[in-house]
Amino acid sequence: MCPPTHFKVSYSINPWMDPNKPVDLALARTQWEVLRDRYRALGHTVEELSPDPALPDMVFAANGALVVEGRVLGARFAHPERTAEAAAHAAWFRAHGYTDVYEPEHINEGEGDFAVTATLLLAGRGFRSSPLSHPEAQEFFGRPVIGLDLVDPRYYHLDTALAVLDDSTDADIMYYPGAFSAGSQAVLARLFPDALLASEADAAAFGLNAVSDGRHVLLPQEAVGLFEPLRQRGYEPIGLDLGELLKGGGSVKCCTQELR
Repeated sequence: MCPPTHFKVSYSINPWMDPNKPVDLALARTQWEVLRDRYRALGHTVEELSPDPALPDMVFAANGALVVEGRVLGARFAHPERTAEAAAHAAWFRAHGYTDVYEPEHINEGEGDFAVTATLLLAGRGFRSSPLSHPEAQEFFGRPVIGLDLVDPRYYHLDTALAVLDDSTDADIMYYPGAFSAGSQAVLARLFPDALLASEADAAAFGLNAVSDGRHVLLPQEAVGLFEPLRQRGYEPIGLDLGELLKGGGSVKCCTQELR
């Protein structure tokens, strides 16, 4: 059994994200509660960040910070609508005993932009984050940062195009090659020659916006092409319906911040 993991989640919904896709708020909350309760049923600790009616996008808790070995790199959001979320997350960490909380100079959107393996930080760039956030993160954490260029606007954050399956190693990830530049694809192939490569259909279903505890992989149920390859690698895929949250641009990972 994998060791229990510590997560932080927040409930709030922005019903105006896409006026052509109205959100059923009651169903969205139910879907969020199912995700939260599934983590707890798997033995993980879940902290809830209280929602702020003025910050409806805070349901996407992954964007609020990156936490590695108890050190917290705060967020600096690209869009003014989300700017105040950074302070809300930083205040939560300080109130919960985190003493090393760094407020960045450059734009990064937390675990939306960064993925953690055993010794590396993988960092996306191209749509939301500043390339200057990469050396800033490397300096703060003392870990090598591998910059990866996102070239398809559908995959605006790294966590929409790549997921770490086991962060106890530097070897096991899944990703969609088409989201990355040719050079970044070559880097990923060199670093992760045995990676699980997602199809365009599974990537478009946000199948890579997933959370793995090293055994269980929680992902959107629509990403049907990933289930059997995950099983063949020894993982237990758990499909979830977060369709209402997907209307706002996020799924399992976007709603989950890992407290390492």
